[in-house]
Amino acid sequence: MQAEFVIVGAGSAGCAMAYRLSEAGASVIVIEHGGSDVGPFIQMPAALSYPMNMKRYDWGFTSEPEPHLNNRRLACPRGKVIGGSSSINGMVYVRGHARDFDHWAKEGALGWSYADVLPYYKRMETWHDGGHGGDTTWRGSDGPLHVSRGPRKNPLFKAFVDAGQQAGYEATGDYNGQKQEGFGPMEQTVWQGRRWSAANAYLRPALKRPNCSLVNGLAQRVVIEDGKATGVEILQGGRREIIHATREVVLAASSINSPKLLMLSGIGPGAHLAEHGIDVVADRAGVGRNLQDHLELYMQMAASQPITLYKHWNLFSKGLIGAQWLFTKTGMGASNQFESAAFIRSQAGVEYPDIQYHFLPIAVRYDGKIAADGHGFQAHVGPMRSPSRGTVTLASSDPADPPRIFFNYMSTPEDWVDFRRCIRLTREIFAQDAFKPFVKHEIQPGAAVQSDAELDAFIAEHAESAYHPCGTCRMGRADDPDAVVDPEARVIGVEGLRVADSSIFPRITNGNLNAPSIMVGEKVSDHLLGKPALPRSNERPWIHPDWKTSQR
Repeated sequence: MQAEFVIVGAGSAGCAMAYRLSEAGASVIVIEHGGSDVGPFIQMPAALSYPMNMKRYDWGFTSEPEPHLNNRRLACPRGKVIGGSSSINGMVYVRGHARDFDHWAKEGALGWSYADVLPYYKRMETWHDGGHGGDTTWRGSDGPLHVSRGPRKNPLFKAFVDAGQQAGYEATGDYNGQKQEGFGPMEQTVWQGRRWSAANAYLRPALKRPNCSLVNGLAQRVVIEDGKATGVEILQGGRREIIHATREVVLAASSINSPKLLMLSGIGPGAHLAEHGIDVVADRAGVGRNLQDHLELYMQMAASQPITLYKHWNLFSKGLIGAQWLFTKTGMGASNQFESAAFIRSQAGVEYPDIQYHFLPIAVRYDGKIAADGHGFQAHVGPMRSPSRGTVTLASSDPADPPRIFFNYMSTPEDWVDFRRCIRLTREIFAQDAFKPFVKHEIQPGAAVQSDAELDAFIAEHAESAYHPCGTCRMGRADDPDAVVDPEARVIGVEGLRVADSSIFPRITNGNLNAPSIMVGEKVSDHLLGKPALPRSNERPWIHPDWKTSQR
């Protein structure tokens, strides 16, 4: 078993690379531990809460006890299935703010500024604006990844956007275009009523080519000979096999599994590897460090009218929705129900948005259980750029053992100030006239929870991960001792080995991570093929003219 390129992980970036490398005529083998994504729970957008909680599709990781969140262990789902986390996520499509990528470049990821990555975003997508207007010059029209918008029929979606404007915020017709800041429609990776995962967009077409194949197995380590990666050892049906790479090995196994595999292969903090009896190939302090995520809260309001999705929260209605979707790929089942969104700045002096909203016309808990009040709606809200940093480390040298994941959430005073501000700004939005016909009372946190101490207690007990882990194999200059990969995603200190997934992000982007993860796969494909990068864009992003002096 050998190919020019061996990719570990059939996730967002891995699928994109398999497609681009095989399109260019190179031979590719993709290694994936998970199984098939065929079945209604994955393919039906409205069923999104199911696959994330199914052992069959999810690695089932949990964090170590988080000391600042009442020692809770938080769920950290990662897709163990064709398509990776793009097959179990909420299908929300956010590129990130232009300044996120400019910051990457400043941190040493040269060639990854917004001007550099925008052409890759355009190449990867086919954008359907649904007649709502938007920035066609900023968007792609013939890429494999279909991006669409929900129908936004429920009046609450409009109320949310109207309330934002009444509170003095900007509106935006396309947060993935020139102007991220403001309230407007949310975008989803849904096409013709189906989840348009990286598997559907990229891997299936790639596997139709004779030079691309998929191998099921659990990667044990990267095989390194004389400082060069030559293959990947996998466990398949109880047998160990080596899959040989004649050109390069690429790890695209997630921000949790990619650093784990590097460490199992002798690449990482030397002392930590020695503790586990692993011979050091390259002593890289940054492997597994710099772990970042987004935390969020559900701000829930009880509704005064029976217009929310609660009326469908029964077996009969779910059955009807499911049947309509199965036979026609239309109806409620064909949307993830996240159809309005917002990005705002928390205070004057913040140059670009640092708070994100997902709006949902139902009040539901993380585990899919309904809020006690029945009819309600909620905004998921949280700060985008937490200063807290965590680690992924080995629990043992056994590849079958999950690693230790410690996010170190809310570990700085700034985290608490930012989160309290999120809650107070959200309450102000829900108090606007646009919501007057719909709001009964606040379910969560509840009107009585007002002081800093009360809000902090609520955050410690109720904040949850938005499932955006990244940063554990940070990209930077080749001479940066804390960087793991250089700006072409090559692992520093080892030849023929790259990492291409959300673990290479120097800093977390604004919003959900699926879009930037796929973009990484697209861009690294060109580096692997030795192609020149796409020509830089000259588009100028919108920045609030009064950001220095005004919050909105």
